[in-house]
Amino acid sequence: MHPMLNTAVKAARRAASIINRASFDVDRVKVTTKNHNDFVTEVDQAAEQAIIEVLKTAYPDHAILAEESGASSNLHDENENVWIIDPLDGTTNFIHGFPQYCVSIALQQKGQITQAVVYDPTRNDLFTATKGAGAFLNEKRIRVSRRDKMADALIGTGFPFRGTEGLDEYMKMFKIMTEKCAGLRRPGAAALDLAYVAAGRLDGFFEKGLQPWDAAAGALLVSEAGGIVADFKGESDYLYKGNVIAGTPKIFGQMVNLLSPFA
Repeated sequence: MHPMLNTAVKAARRAASIINRASFDVDRVKVTTKNHNDFVTEVDQAAEQAIIEVLKTAYPDHAILAEESGASSNLHDENENVWIIDPLDGTTNFIHGFPQYCVSIALQQKGQITQAVVYDPTRNDLFTATKGAGAFLNEKRIRVSRRDKMADALIGTGFPFRGTEGLDEYMKMFKIMTEKCAGLRRPGAAALDLAYVAAGRLDGFFEKGLQPWDAAAGALLVSEAGGIVADFKGESDYLYKGNVIAGTPKIFGQMVNLLSPFA
């Protein structure tokens, strides 16, 4: 395992230990509302600090872009190493005791995601990838599924939750995709959805309005597992624009054809 990836795994496990302890008594967790239906807990914050501490101890000069604490002061100093962190993707699931959430950590180097960890603490599923070296689940190589027909495909998605301004558009996409695919799922943690595409548990995924920490690690997992990730036009500038389609090569192409009008 690449030394930087090994450090990210250590950080993810440190965060997961905090999350797991809190999960035994979720009702005692302090919850704050950032925006409508957008929550942060003391667990998110503690897990993020644990991750940053591990990463900064190993790589003190690296920059940080994290969901809760934002960008480190050196992020815009032409720093070629940026850790992109979501300490608890699926916070709403977590505070309801719904076991679909994860820790997501990615390393961006010179604009390219090169290391990725998505860790599901409820199932002890550790998804990892290093650019050019493949994607793994619990140290076993994973590949995207072999399905090539949309009618046979199980597709993951995320729908607007912070507000309702995009809901009408989403319902149109929902109708199109529901009519074309075998099933549509909305588990509520985009990083884990992307990891599931990489592992062949989902055949594709789409969502609008994602943040970099939602998609960075999962996107590398998908591409290293033989899939494709792009925006709704099939272009590569998805990470900071936030509109993502991922899937097996043939499913991806069919999804772009269906969803490009919504780009």
